[in-house]
Amino acid sequence: MKNLWLAKNPFMSMWLSGANTVLNAARGQAAAAAHRQAALMMSEGTRQMMRFWTGADAGATPTPAASRRRKKRR
Repeated sequence: MKNLWLAKNPFMSMWLSGANTVLNAARGQAAAAAHRQAALMMSEGTRQMMRFWTGADAGATPTPAASRRRKKRR
């Protein structure tokens, strides 16, 4: 006698294929975000190291982004 629980189910196969597609896309997005974050941290660490070794922090001048004023909305 054939066991029905072990028979191939085309709907289950389609569902699993769709689930694998969605999960692989999510995994790719997460890996890309992690790569971007690691690159950002490395560049920021390098920038801080260069500012430390060149003495750029001695004057403690504000960064251009911090000194910008926002335009008033009307």
